[in-house]
Amino acid sequence: MTDRSTEQRTESDEHGEPEFKPYHHPAAGWGAAISVTKFLAREREPISGPHAIMKMNHEDGGFDCPGCAWPDDMKGLKLDICENGIKHVTWEMTHKRCGPEFFAQHTVSELAEWSDFALEDTGRLTEPMVYDAATDRYKPISWRDAFDLVGRALADLDDPNQASYYTSGRLGNEATFLYQLLARELGTNNLPDCSNMCHEASGRAMQASLGTGKGTVDLEDWEAADALFVIGVNAASNAPRMLTALSEAYRRGAQIVHINPLVEAGATKTIIPHDFLRMATFKSTKTSTLNLQPRIGGDMALIRGIAKVVLEQSETDPKALDIEFIERYTSGFEAYRAAVEATSWDEIVYKSGVSERDIRRAAKIYRDADRSIISWCLGVTQHEHGVDSVREIVNLLLLRGNLGREGAGPSPVRGHSNVQGNRTCGIDHRPAEAFLERLGEVCGIDPPRAHGLDTVHTIEGMHTGDVKVFIGMGGNFASAAPDTAYTFEGLQKCDLTVQVSTKLNRSHVIHGRQALILPCLGRTEKDHQKEGIQSTSVEDSMSMVHLSVGMKKPASPHLLSEPAIIAGIAAAALPQSQTPWHWYVEDYDRIRDTMAKVLNGFEDFNRRVRLPLGFRIKQPARELIFLTPSGRAEFSAVELPDDTVSEGTLILATLRSHDQWNTTVYSDNDRYRGIKNLRTLIFMNERDMGDRGIKEFDDVDIVATARDGSVRSLRRYKAVPYGIPRGNAAGYMPEMNVLCAIGDFSTQSDQPIMKNVKVTVTKSAGD
Repeated sequence: MTDRSTEQRTESDEHGEPEFKPYHHPAAGWGAAISVTKFLAREREPISGPHAIMKMNHEDGGFDCPGCAWPDDMKGLKLDICENGIKHVTWEMTHKRCGPEFFAQHTVSELAEWSDFALEDTGRLTEPMVYDAATDRYKPISWRDAFDLVGRALADLDDPNQASYYTSGRLGNEATFLYQLLARELGTNNLPDCSNMCHEASGRAMQASLGTGKGTVDLEDWEAADALFVIGVNAASNAPRMLTALSEAYRRGAQIVHINPLVEAGATKTIIPHDFLRMATFKSTKTSTLNLQPRIGGDMALIRGIAKVVLEQSETDPKALDIEFIERYTSGFEAYRAAVEATSWDEIVYKSGVSERDIRRAAKIYRDADRSIISWCLGVTQHEHGVDSVREIVNLLLLRGNLGREGAGPSPVRGHSNVQGNRTCGIDHRPAEAFLERLGEVCGIDPPRAHGLDTVHTIEGMHTGDVKVFIGMGGNFASAAPDTAYTFEGLQKCDLTVQVSTKLNRSHVIHGRQALILPCLGRTEKDHQKEGIQSTSVEDSMSMVHLSVGMKKPASPHLLSEPAIIAGIAAAALPQSQTPWHWYVEDYDRIRDTMAKVLNGFEDFNRRVRLPLGFRIKQPARELIFLTPSGRAEFSAVELPDDTVSEGTLILATLRSHDQWNTTVYSDNDRYRGIKNLRTLIFMNERDMGDRGIKEFDDVDIVATARDGSVRSLRRYKAVPYGIPRGNAAGYMPEMNVLCAIGDFSTQSDQPIMKNVKVTVTKSAGD
């Protein structure tokens, strides 16, 4: 459970020596265009790829990009696309196939040694497969037999809570609703999802502060804001279409402050590909007016510093605070003021890693702006104090009444398409009583009330024997989860693991005693059901809900849609169920009609979702209606966290490369960080390297010490000097997930603290 080296086959084995050359060009622009062209050529999709691009994110019968959750342009912009979105779609539309012939040629033990890239590069899965322990191979199984196998396993459990139902953000709203209905009709709230590892802290913080787990702004607010604060976000790679909003904001004179330990390419300048004139003239636009580099985990202290300046100014400037807003709509202001005043500048500077002068520069931008938006991502949430940090962001917004009006408010950046829709439509291991009551009344079931297991506790349940059946609806659980070796062991202890997927990945080769691979349609593909071609709906990170319609012939005639797979499992596991599972699947409008009766904000669902741009779910907090116990927005008053580490220890954050989407790795390159042919690396401050006698590309060993004192390590990684604050380091997930112990999760949100791993780095023996 401790040391785990990475000696798997990687792309770089076949594509040359590692290279590092800092990237100084604009984000997107011609670099993205060239990268996309090469990728389309490599995947041999020169015709269907561009054709799909012309239908992606269109309101007139197109399909929603399966990549990030950034909203589609509200004006119906054509070519509202990005480099990674194109790669994601092309990766799904590949001509390569992974069928019975492939599995007959390879044992699972052999495949377990392949890299994540190599596994997914085998192509689209074509028919259901079952693991045969006698031959250590997957072999074909009929859909009926596959459903019967799952149904028996679920029915034979001593307790319905011995099954856990994981969800990836790619699942559409209709399938999501059916999936949670299945779990709850079976009797469990064990519904872990990728949010447990990403934005759980955001939801809990905003629920406590504002009575809503979502942001309150939309793209029109981004277009009206005087100041944009972007915290812990790598926009160019993780939400590339945000670059359009940033460049437009800069051109109209808005102030843009990026706060991140690394100055990413998206925080400097860009050329938007659909801006043909600027592409033709190589004319870039800045995407920031100020870049601040806090230490990893220092965001909360930096935000408190800005609030401290605002409160100081309020003593002589009556307009520094929005007193009328504070008195009318908030609670807890005096306690927060006292907490800020009690926080010294020495503490703020030390814990943020940013000078008082630079914090005051950011504070001036915030004070001078009439309307401010604060946006954040995993750089803020994946810490022990993630909830407190998000609440501190809300505190700052409340000070100047930046809520409930155009161009102002909190704006979390959800990373995966429809991850927010999953939570809205019932994927929640801690469901609200009002939702359960309504679900039971409309659907004629008696939902369980006890809280279920999230991601971390599902893995722990696998080890204790409390979780015997694991169903993964999309995603790549084995690679996405923390403490890789421990997670692998947990999955292998299960009686049955079921993976509903489009392509082969790590979760298929790290499996239970029995295992099924159930291949499903991709979002780009036509979904034929009894009543015709079906559409699914998705919700973006700003609460817009719209339809997505596939346009491509399915990769195999044996694929089923996710709703059809869920219905098949339900019919086998619940033979006496009164829920019309197969009737729902014949026409997804029927699912939506039921959802409209259960879910607040989905009234008249079928009509509204067919409007040209869909509809936006109402956010009470946007209307200054706060569903908190006090009926007001709540200030939070806590001390700043103490992230002090011992001398010689670094704080390491895991992150994604540019040529990667979640756990899907397209290549071993990271263009925006200047990396080629390398993933097994660690980015370090050059002075930290010098202190340790480490030079560029030296092999190093990385050892992480968990809270319980156990250690995990990676051997012979390459050290790369980078512009990151002293005492900090970074490297790629999923390779570095092994370093984050299963017990190292936030006590505030239960999220694994993947952005705050304590490590030591030394030269490898023999260097």
